[in-house]
Amino acid sequence: MGVTLARAAQWTAAGSGAGTLETTPLNESLLNQIIKFAEDFSTKHPQEAAYVFREPLEWKTQLDSSAFGEGYVINEATVQSEAKHEDGQPLLILSASTLRVRSFDQLSHLLRIAMEKKLKEAQACLEANRDPIVKILGPEYGAVEGEDTSILHLFDKVKKESGLETELKMKIILLLHQLDLQLLNSSLKQISQHERLNPATVNNEVNLLKNFCGRGEDTVLESLEYTSDYIFSNGCRAPPWRQVHGEICYLVIKPHDTDPLCITCSTAGVFLNGGKDIDYERKSDLYEDIVTFLRERSPRFVENMPKQVSSSSLEDIGESSSETDEDEQPLRHQEGNTDLSAEYWGIQKLAKYVKGGDPTATLIALCSMRDFNLSQETCQLAIKDTGCLEVLINLLDTEEIKCQAGSLKILKDISQNVLIRHAIADLGGLEIMVKILDSSDTNLKCLAAETIANVARFKRARKTVRQHGGIKKLVELLDCISVGSSYQAKDTETARCGALALWSCSKSTKNKKAIRRAGGIPLLARWLKCSHTDILIPVVGTLQECASEPSYRLAIRTEGMIENLVKNLSSEHEELQMHCASAIFKCAEDEETRDLVRKHEGLQSLSDLLDNTENKQLLAAVTGAIWKCAYSTENVLKFQEYKTVETLVTLLTDQPEEVLINVIGALGECCREQENRGTIRRCGGIAPMVKLLTATNQALLVNVNKAVGGCAMEPENMSIIDSLDGVRLLWSLLKNPNPDVQASAAWALCPCVENAKNSGEMVRSFVGGLELIVKLLKSKDKEVLTSVCAAIANIAKDEENLAVMTDHGVVPLLSRLANTNNNKLRRHLAEAIAHCCMWGRNRVAFGEAKAVAPLARYLKSKDPLVHRATAQALYQLSEDPNNCVIMHENGVVKLLLAMVGSTDDALQEAAAGCIANIRRLALATEKAKYG
Repeated sequence: MGVTLARAAQWTAAGSGAGTLETTPLNESLLNQIIKFAEDFSTKHPQEAAYVFREPLEWKTQLDSSAFGEGYVINEATVQSEAKHEDGQPLLILSASTLRVRSFDQLSHLLRIAMEKKLKEAQACLEANRDPIVKILGPEYGAVEGEDTSILHLFDKVKKESGLETELKMKIILLLHQLDLQLLNSSLKQISQHERLNPATVNNEVNLLKNFCGRGEDTVLESLEYTSDYIFSNGCRAPPWRQVHGEICYLVIKPHDTDPLCITCSTAGVFLNGGKDIDYERKSDLYEDIVTFLRERSPRFVENMPKQVSSSSLEDIGESSSETDEDEQPLRHQEGNTDLSAEYWGIQKLAKYVKGGDPTATLIALCSMRDFNLSQETCQLAIKDTGCLEVLINLLDTEEIKCQAGSLKILKDISQNVLIRHAIADLGGLEIMVKILDSSDTNLKCLAAETIANVARFKRARKTVRQHGGIKKLVELLDCISVGSSYQAKDTETARCGALALWSCSKSTKNKKAIRRAGGIPLLARWLKCSHTDILIPVVGTLQECASEPSYRLAIRTEGMIENLVKNLSSEHEELQMHCASAIFKCAEDEETRDLVRKHEGLQSLSDLLDNTENKQLLAAVTGAIWKCAYSTENVLKFQEYKTVETLVTLLTDQPEEVLINVIGALGECCREQENRGTIRRCGGIAPMVKLLTATNQALLVNVNKAVGGCAMEPENMSIIDSLDGVRLLWSLLKNPNPDVQASAAWALCPCVENAKNSGEMVRSFVGGLELIVKLLKSKDKEVLTSVCAAIANIAKDEENLAVMTDHGVVPLLSRLANTNNNKLRRHLAEAIAHCCMWGRNRVAFGEAKAVAPLARYLKSKDPLVHRATAQALYQLSEDPNNCVIMHENGVVKLLLAMVGSTDDALQEAAAGCIANIRRLALATEKAKYG
């Protein structure tokens, strides 16, 4: 557990000093495994659970005395366990929010009573006890840098002792070692699924940066060199004993304006190490790449990097946006317009006073300029055209607070204009505004943040704010003392402006990460409990932008924000309702969140909001949240109770595409329940649903296909779908170039073929239909292949259709797919093969196409559905003697014998039938051989 916490867990600070566990999916997974281990310890290992720790595990708890009951002595805020050590000390003590626990038995019981707070308790415990083994067994068992930390080394220490305590220690060491291995394996598996640095990526970045090194004015660095020229076969330059820690290489970088930097490049990221003699300890935070690291270390690097032609290739990585960006070069307004308004000329007259006056004259001119309606485009462009914009930005760099404030008030208003936003960024205005965020004048900081909020609506501007340290400063604006007690107007306004700017900046993936690292999540969570709509809207807006990242979704859940998001669905402000619904829409990708929305009665609120059909943005957000919440069966049952399905059916017509995508998606999920399939029919929903099969939007088509397929599971619905030509429309979507549309159409055809009257004749009526579906077996998309196999299995139940598919080469195409490890594809492929065996010499053809041996290997899968389909396929194939020989050679008899005892009748029957066929062949061979 100590090894994993040190190496695999993700901490907010380097080394073994103070630091907290980051809110990430990896850390949540590690904590849940540790909780399960500790919670079950007292029942699985009662003797070891009684062992008293050398020192108590001590941490600040969120639990109070009311959580404790039987087995504890409670005296006001103090709690002591009745269980005591032989020295008379209780094994658990809670005093002044400090908890001390001295045995696994007490730890198990504590986690059980902590209930929904157990994750927070485990996190607090591990943060306060970074090497828990030292507290449990003693300091001599702690990991020392450079010392052998193997399990054998620990056993050597135990051997020096004797008695029952020694035996208990040995068992505890073994159990903790097993947990450590489990945690390391789990973390490696999770980490491997995410994109990380590798030797090739690092080498490319180093080579690119070397092009810009030297002593010239425009160079970004003086030099950058590897500490080793030796390259191992895997591309790493770090020695093998460091490669096991994920380290790739070490670099010495000489910036123009700081001392030389010694850095480590590892698969986890880039960090400052201890020096040229390679002190491997991490001395800084982790950075995504070398450029990101240098941006925070060298102002000269930041200044000169944009001058280099190829710098964008480095900077734009990860700078994705969750919304459509403004064009980098917006269209200019029409020049030479002679019909300019009086306001335009008025501002032009004021311009000379703004440009050339003393501070007093400038201030008066600025005040006069604010008397104009600066929300009008004419006034905005007048300021730009007269050269006032440059002056306004220069005024920000003065020490005259009143002039700075006057300038910012104008910039805040006119930066609503897209042309002016880009001009401010081009003139370096953002960099100065970020500096102003450090001002001691609260009003000035608020104005700067609001203006940043307007300007940072395009990618380049958002990047500039981050590169100059703006994200951290904006997060600091949220950190007000009065939060959580009494909200003062001054604090609320400061936080509102900070949140507005973070909202604009959060459309960038890198900025989302920067907000998290700057400690933004708990601050946003605290402001979410506020009742002021002005602050709530930008806070929720920021959260719903960030919720596209898994780490944020996890944090929103664990910080208890779902309850507040649900609560604000009942607000009177539609914009706030819309952002709350959007946040739930994104967060409800996770099952735990869906359960919390239901627990806090959010499903009822979402259903009620469907009545507001005028506000299309709100409707899109609400229907999206309902769709994602409907992924859980328990939620679908609640929607049935609230008559949500009936309301959704009324929204199938006369709605924008973004609403339709969500409505049809929600209905598709609700179709899993038979009652809802009937409700959709009774409410007249099938006709508009089938009509949507002619849409062009790919996402809409995927959802429509799923919904139509779900409805087709009912024979009554199927007859309506068929009468509306729905099956033909589905079949035509197999020609769509989008693999997701193809796959969803093929899945939808399965229940259609299964439940249609005279389905064989219906399928034959589609000219070229059978040839089309067989050709799709050449697709490279796994989901398309799986869905097409499932459709073929249904179509092949009709002998005439099977004959046609055989003529089109279905046997060799199915056989070609047999060498797959994908269990879902295996199952449906085996079903298709089983049904396709029923025609002509197809059984023999499958054997000749070498499909039998790979199928035999499917029996080793752990999926019982694969077992059943495979046994049925093998049973059909075993009607051919040559196939029996191949099966026997591949050891199917032993595997099938185990399945003959299955409780699944179909599997049992197929396994027995296959074994019988193989046995008959063996007897016939024996008889022919020996008479």
